This record gives sequence, C-alpha cells and structure tokens, in this order.
Amino acid sequence: MRYNTSKKTKASCSQPLKEYKQGTAFNGVIGRTFDVSSPAWPEPLRAKEGVPNVLVIVQDDTGFGQMGCYGSPIKTPNIDALAKKGLLFSNMHTTALCSPTRSCIMTGRNHHSNAMSCITEGSTGYPGGNGNIPFENGMLSEMLLQRGYNTFAIGKWHLTPSDQISAAGPYDRWPLGRGFERYYGFLGGDTHQYYPELVYDNHSVEPEKTPEEGYHLTEDLTDKAISFIADAKQVAPNKPFFMYFCPGAGHAPHHVPKEWADKYKGQFDGGWDVYREETFKRQKEMGVIPQDAELSRHDPDVQDWSKLSADERKLYARMMEVFAGFLTHTDYHYGRLFEFLKTIGEWENTIVMFISDNGASSEGGPTGSVNENKFFNNVKDDLQQNLAMIDELGGPSTFNHYAWGWTFAGNTPFRRWKRETYRGGISDPFIVHWPAGIKTKGKVRTQYAHAIDIVPTVLDILGIEPPTSVKGVTQSPIEGLSFAHTLNDAKAPSNRITQYFEMMGHRSIYHDGWRAVCPWPGPSFKEAGAFFGAPIDKDKLTELDATGWELYHIEKDWAENHNLAAKNRTKLIEMIATWYVEAGKYNVLPVDSRGVARFADPRPQIAIARNSCTYYPGTQAVPINACPVVLNRPHSITSDVEISKKGAEGALFSAGDVQGGFCLYMQGGKLHYVYNYVGTQFFHVESDIAVPAGRHKLRFEFEVTGKPDIKNGKGAPGRGQLYIDGKLVGQVKIPLTMPLSLGLGGGFMCGADSGSPVWDKYKPPFKFTGKIYTVTVDVSGELIKDDAMAMKAIMMRQ
Repeated sequence: MRYNTSKKTKASCSQPLKEYKQGTAFNGVIGRTFDVSSPAWPEPLRAKEGVPNVLVIVQDDTGFGQMGCYGSPIKTPNIDALAKKGLLFSNMHTTALCSPTRSCIMTGRNHHSNAMSCITEGSTGYPGGNGNIPFENGMLSEMLLQRGYNTFAIGKWHLTPSDQISAAGPYDRWPLGRGFERYYGFLGGDTHQYYPELVYDNHSVEPEKTPEEGYHLTEDLTDKAISFIADAKQVAPNKPFFMYFCPGAGHAPHHVPKEWADKYKGQFDGGWDVYREETFKRQKEMGVIPQDAELSRHDPDVQDWSKLSADERKLYARMMEVFAGFLTHTDYHYGRLFEFLKTIGEWENTIVMFISDNGASSEGGPTGSVNENKFFNNVKDDLQQNLAMIDELGGPSTFNHYAWGWTFAGNTPFRRWKRETYRGGISDPFIVHWPAGIKTKGKVRTQYAHAIDIVPTVLDILGIEPPTSVKGVTQSPIEGLSFAHTLNDAKAPSNRITQYFEMMGHRSIYHDGWRAVCPWPGPSFKEAGAFFGAPIDKDKLTELDATGWELYHIEKDWAENHNLAAKNRTKLIEMIATWYVEAGKYNVLPVDSRGVARFADPRPQIAIARNSCTYYPGTQAVPINACPVVLNRPHSITSDVEISKKGAEGALFSAGDVQGGFCLYMQGGKLHYVYNYVGTQFFHVESDIAVPAGRHKLRFEFEVTGKPDIKNGKGAPGRGQLYIDGKLVGQVKIPLTMPLSLGLGGGFMCGADSGSPVWDKYKPPFKFTGKIYTVTVDVSGELIKDDAMAMKAIMMRQ
C-alpha cells in the first residue's frame, strides 16, 4: 500500500514518478538541409510537480536522553519543534557505531551487507567488513538523482575507505561519486570544529575565517546548506532537493564558544545520577517511554558521584556544560536552516527525518578527556592534566570528550553506550516532520524500526519502486522495510519483526518483542575484568554461545533489567539460532572483537608498496594512512630547501594536529623538530647552529631504542636527531610515542602546518617562507651513522 500526501494542493505521491531518460529515440525529421528538417530535443529530467523535498539530518553520538523532546534538560527548541509538529519515534534502532549506521541510512541495507562492520579505519579483509560499500547497494542520493532531484551532502561523510580519501582517489566512493551533485564537509570520522579538514566537492579547502574571527564548523556547514538550496531554487524553483545534513555534533571534540557552555553553568552539579532520575521522570511524563518502564541499574563502570572529590565533580560538571552548550549551539543552526526553508516556501512540503547514528559515546573513558586521541592510543587520562585545562574546554586548544558517567546518563533509561548492542548503544532518537503529509502532530510512535528502514520509507512516500539498476549496476534487494504506513496510523503494526546486531564482537538479536544479548567482554568492564577490544577466539566464541547470552522480553522490560536466560532456555536457544541465521544472510562473520587494535592492520594502498614517499609544496594534506606508516619504526624526513640571505621560517613537514603529531620546521634561523604525545608531553630539539643561506638538505631521523607497549599506550621509544647537510646538529630523547594513531584528523603536509597546529609555539598555517623542492619521508631504516665524537660534542652542548 502506497502512502498518500494529505494535501490536495500538492501532487499525489502515490503514483510512480515518470522517469525521463537522456538518449531516447529521436522523434524529429532529419533532411538533407536544415529547412526541410524538424528538431526534437531530449526531454529534461524532471521530477513530478509538487513532490516533497527530503532532508535527512544525522546527528552524531547523541543518546536517547540528550534532547529536550526526549526528556533531557538540554535545550533543543528547534528539534523539539520537529517532534511537536511531527512524530517522535521511541523504538528506532541503529548499529551502535557511526559509519555502519550511516551506510544503513543511505542504502537501506544492513551494515555488513555494506561491508561496514566497523568504521572505515577498522576495516577488515572480509566481505562484511572491507569498507567498500558495493555499488550494487545504491544510495538514496543515486536513486533520487535519477528521479529529477538535486542532491546535496553537507558535513560528516565517513563512508569512503580510509585509504581512498587522498587526492590520488579514486573518487567513486566520495560523495560526488555516490549520487551527490554537491558536497561540503569532512570525509573522516571527526574533525576539529575550529580548524576542520574541509572538502568542497572533490578538493580540499581551508576555512574562510579563523577561530579568532569567530569561525565554527556548524555555522559554516549551515551557511553552505542554505546556499546550495538557494543556488538551485533561484534557477529551478520547482525542482525538489534531497539533502543529507550531518554536522559533527555531538561527537568529540565538544567544541563550542564559551558563552554557549556558560548558559548551563551549575546545571549539572548534581551529577549524572540526578540527571538520569530527572530525565527518566520527564520521559514518562512526556509519553516517550512506557509508564511501567524501569530505569536501568547504575552501571558498575560509572563512579558514584557522591564519592568523587570536589575537583572531580567540578571538572566533570564543566565537561557536561560544554557538551550541552554544543548541542544547543547546533540546534540554533538547525533553526537557521529551517527558517530559510520557511522563508522560501519549502518547509510545508519538506520531509525532515532526524536521527542520531548511535548512542552517546564512552570514548572519554571514566575521567573524560581533553584529547580523544588518548582513547585511540590506549592512553589513560590524568585528572590533574585535565583540571589544568578546565577553562579551555570547548576551545581550539582541546579535543575534548566528557566522562562516561554522562554517556550513561545520556542514554537514559537504557544501559551502556556506543559500540555496544545493549539498547543504550542502539536505541536512538528519531523524528519525522512533514506538514503536508502527516495529519497527526506531536505524537509518539512505538513501532520497532531500524536505520535500514529509512530508504524504503522515503521511496514508499514518494511512490518510487527501488531501482533495478543504478549507473548500469544491477541492484541488490533493499533489506529495510517501510514504516510509512505508521505515519498516520498509531496502531499500525511494525513491518520489522527481526533485526540482528553485531559491533566488534558485541552481539544481539531482536525478534517479535524479545531481545537476546551476548555482551562482550561482559555486561560491564568491571564485571568482565576486561576492557573494550579483548579478543574472541573460536574457543571463546563457543563458550559465549553456551553461557554468555542474556534474554529480555522488552515488550515488558523496556530497559533490559530482567535477564530471563535461565528461566526460558528454549526461547534463548531459538534467539541464538536466529542470530546465526541472520549473520549468514548478511555477511556478519567472522566475529572480530579487537577494537582499536584492528586499526593497525595492513590494508591495500593505492600506491605500490614502497619505503619512501616524496612530498611537494603547495599540495593538499595527505591522509596519514595513505603512505608508509612511521609509527613504531625508524624513519627519516629530509627536506631539500633553499634559504635566502634574509633567512626563512615555517613548517617544512608536519603530521597530525593538536591531538598529537610532529613537525619539522625552521624558526629563529634554526632547525627544529617537535613531537606531540597525545597533547600531554612535547619533545623538542633545536639545532645548535643556524641554517646558513643557500641550498641545503635539512633532515630529521628517528632511531628506535626500545619496544612498544601498545596495551599501555606507549609506542616505540627512540632518539630524534637533526642534521644539516649530513652534519649532526641536535638530538633529543623521545621516550613516549603514539602506538596506534596520530588521530582521526590531521595529515601529512609539506611546507605548512595548517589547521589545528601540532603545538602552540607558532601560529597556523605557518607556511615556509623559503623554497622547498621536495620533502622525502623514508621508513627503510637506513639512518646516518654518526661519528662518536660528533655525538659527544652535541650532548655536551645540550
């Protein structure tokens, strides 16, 4: 049954749209000359008059209990207005992680069917996890483009294999290769909100303003969203658009101007338990959750707020003030976009679907962090280091994330969080707003749904059959099921009866009101005696299948509080068997629980294997994983430069950013190198002589002197040495290096350190003022053999 718009003044969407094709048979007359010929033009590709626009908004890492319309104390008036005049869904589900969920939203297929078992940086060489979304799984953008829609993508993408986001391409899995006509945003998983790594269509660009001039990414993205729509509407006002709008909020870094965070000063001093209890109460009052729902237990991994020190409470409360300000700031800019659509007369006939890609994130750990890159390198946070930066939280010098007590609170009433398939990781906010098509306003829909159901629902509303071919590629079946029939019928049954979940070894299955969960490494880290990323081998998987599953009747136990596995073994076995059936259908196996350790797996690269890379000035930043890895191995950086008699300064070669990285540079006439260890310690060396005028080889070498301790956040230690034309001019011990990642952001850059700088002793972009011919990074291990007397002389001068 097709879904009809309720407005007679709008075209009915219950009939399939006419699809005009370029290159159809010529119907004119071709004579020997123009005067005896009749032209016949190809028909322009036009959508049916009056079809609705489609705006899909994907918010990042926002839990079920973190927006006002879901009971949160955080002010989100523009999102709340969507719910008040549209429909709020209380039973929408995601995959528990960003890229996998986004692949579902865009294709209507499960994340393993999309080869997205994990984020792209954690891809594996198996069909369900290699990170290359099959072209057989067409995206909504591709489907609507061939139906006459303009298609725009704004903000976070994170759907391109991490080895394919460099200027070398290929570009066929970038937004413009997957059906979008225009794109402005960032390709990776997160980015600095003041110094973002921006891509405009298929090329890198720099922000038009600095943080000091008031730049913030969310404002910039909203400006571009408005301009993209305006550009098209002023030429073709009747042409509908599909916009995929994905700001970075509320993923780390939680960056927001201080005045927005200060709006919440003192409001979270009661702690996360008070937040949970008050949010839970409001959720019942608002009808968001069942009246008989029970609040999930206090998580064993979360500290008791009453037992924290005064300094801890002060720090953690401020972290939450910053996050709340970040969400409210983002909501303000949503309002700007919505107001623009109202101004141009498009609001009434725009379908808005708002969703979070997973539950609130625990990547800040128990203490929170001023630098999320610590999590990706297994580095524990330090209370005193974080307290020292409390006044900088939310500003450009941090890459901050709150303590996971707020994560737990943000997912009220559920247990656990992002990356885990308890409901706290997978049950997420979802709102549908369409004034021209939804008769009922301000109601809650309780039907079970999943992110894969969004594409078939949009197609159902528009009266479009899923295409059999996209750009000549035969399409796979869409795996989602439409929920369009529920929009005007609160009692309509859900079409989705079964849905599997798997995220880095954490598994669960929903079937007809029941859920079975196999938590890994356990219901909590404390109870398991192990942390995220613990490996599952074949024997452990067998053991888990025998004793590790839990069973919940969520129709009666909304927040998974009462484990019925022992009482209803027959049902549990049935559910486990169903999980394996679904796993077989959708390429879920093999189960891989290794967490961030899988980031270090070798992967195919565009370039052939080599031990050195040569970089050139005036080029785009190169993703760190696009070239040979420098972590935990000896390497050299050699810059071929020419210095004028007036001297020169600036970055010769940089990698990473404020999260961590390194930079070889000139300043004050001398050669320098600095290594930033996750923003907490800096190892710096300066040449003991000035760099003379003329052409020179300026070189840095890293000699490994020990083994890495990856489990404890320590890469291989070593010695850094500076050379001018082969002569040793400085050295420094570097006892701490990052073992796994220089960060999800940053990149290799020749001749500058643009964006968020590696350290604060210079200002970005710190472009080199001399001439660089080339910079060569070599990882072969071939280092200069130093003369013992020269080394002794250097040590004496230090």
